[in-house]
Amino acid sequence: MQIEEMRIEDYDDMLELWQNTPGMGLSRADDKDEIAMFLKHNPGLCFTCSELGRIVGTILCGFDGRRGYLYHLAVDKAYRHRGLGKALVHKSLEALSKKGVEKCHLFVFKDNALGRGFWENTGWKQREDIVVFSKDVGGP
Repeated sequence: MQIEEMRIEDYDDMLELWQNTPGMGLSRADDKDEIAMFLKHNPGLCFTCSELGRIVGTILCGFDGRRGYLYHLAVDKAYRHRGLGKALVHKSLEALSKKGVEKCHLFVFKDNALGRGFWENTGWKQREDIVVFSKDVGGP
């Protein structure tokens, strides 16, 4: 297994993994141009895991100048329970730490039991004191 910085050239393989990952929420923000812009704004924070040239894991990590955010942690079902998810998270958190970031957040759909279980079992705490609001900005 090889973990390396995410490249937009791997977009099609990453999208296929995301589309085949239960609980993964995808939107227009996940099209190739949007992901390319995300990677440009967050160099050295996003990673893929591959075996024999095939993407089997991903993590998107962003930084707003104050806090880090994790998105799209996905591991191919055939490769789960090998520590790949933990390794991808570690790489992104390590990269955030080098930027001086002290706290990182992530979002999980309420009905994503698998995802919620992973985060709870790896030491993340669910916040009960905040509510997330969203609004589409501009666009068609």
